[in-house]
Amino acid sequence: MDRIILRDLAFFAYHGVFAEEATLGQRFYFDLDCYLDLRPAGQSDDETKTVRYDYIVKRVESIVQNQRFKLIEALAEAVAKDLLTHFADLDHIRIKVRKPEAPIPAIIKDIAVEITRDRKDYA
Repeated sequence: MDRIILRDLAFFAYHGVFAEEATLGQRFYFDLDCYLDLRPAGQSDDETKTVRYDYIVKRVESIVQNQRFKLIEALAEAVAKDLLTHFADLDHIRIKVRKPEAPIPAIIKDIAVEITRDRKDYA
C-alpha cells in the first residue's frame, strides 16, 4: 500500500514517569508511516485527494504539546487514535516515538516504542 512518510519530527515536551521530566522536559522524535491509496492524488494532482502532511504534523504537535503522558506508549497510542479517527483516508499507521534523553543510568542512543494501528482498532 502507498504511504506518506514523515521522519524525525521533533517536539520539546514534558512527558515521562519521573518528576524531573515534568519539570525540565526533553525532546521527542516521531517517525510515521501513514498508509493510504495515493492514486487519486497522484492522478489528479489535487490536494483534497490525499492527507496533507502539514496537517498531520499539526495534529501530532497539538497532542505532544497539549497533553501529558507518563509513558511514550500512551503518547504513541494517542497520536495513532487521533490521526486514524481524524483522517478518513488513512487505512493504517505505524508510529515510532523516540526519547533520546531518557533519565536512566546507561549510555544509550535513544529509547523508543513502535506501534502499528488500523482504522478498525478505533471503530
